[in-house]
Amino acid sequence: MAVRKTNKKTSHNDGPKAVVVFWIIFAVVIVSIALFNWGTITRNFNIFKTRLTTPPGTEEELLDDYIEEITADDSRGERITPEVVIIEPAPRPEQQQQTQTPQQPTPTSPPTTATPTTPPVAPPTPPPVQTRERAIYFAQVNSDGQILQSKVTRRMPVSETPMQDVLNAMLAGPTADELRSNNLNLIPQNTRLLSATVRGSTAYLNFSEDFMFNPFGVEGYVAQLKQIVWTVTEFPNIRDVQILIDGRRVDYLAEGILIGSPIGRASF
Repeated sequence: MAVRKTNKKTSHNDGPKAVVVFWIIFAVVIVSIALFNWGTITRNFNIFKTRLTTPPGTEEELLDDYIEEITADDSRGERITPEVVIIEPAPRPEQQQQTQTPQQPTPTSPPTTATPTTPPVAPPTPPPVQTRERAIYFAQVNSDGQILQSKVTRRMPVSETPMQDVLNAMLAGPTADELRSNNLNLIPQNTRLLSATVRGSTAYLNFSEDFMFNPFGVEGYVAQLKQIVWTVTEFPNIRDVQILIDGRRVDYLAEGILIGSPIGRASF
């Protein structure tokens, strides 16, 4: 029983001794490595200290000196493997502006030569309208109340139906200047010329039924007939006029006024 207790105490004391021996061996190894590389450690420390105290931009010079020193040591037979970590300093604002890529100018297209344009061709000027003076008859009332014929002259365009043009102008009435000269149109309002033809020396004029109703009585009927007969017989080939109402021949326009046969200036 006494022998077993002695063995247990011995086993408990061996553990701490082994730990102490391990740390002693570890320290010896560390010191050996440090002594073996003492030159390298010293140089790296000096470079690190110098870099902290030197202004930016001189790191390359220090690196060149360090490489020359390593080369010199290597030439003496010492093989040294430098382990240098270079920390690039942050660029200053003025360096950033210098390193910015210059903006390329935008290429401009060469100026285009203006192509001469052909001036627009003016449209052909239409030929002037040919006109001719035509006589139209209206009525005037004198100081005694008598109705007289009044001749006015108008310049009208030349056409293939001059007699119809003149009669339609007469039915439209006097112009403003003609009214100021006391010219009146005694043909009933709304009267329309339906057709006009010439056979020989007689003009056949077809009027609407409005031609039959003159508010001025017998003198008004006579005046409207004179306006038509005198106006149409201004044409040299016309001697008399046959009045038609809606295409029909009517014997009397009013009581005592015969229109069933051609009438001329001598009929009044």
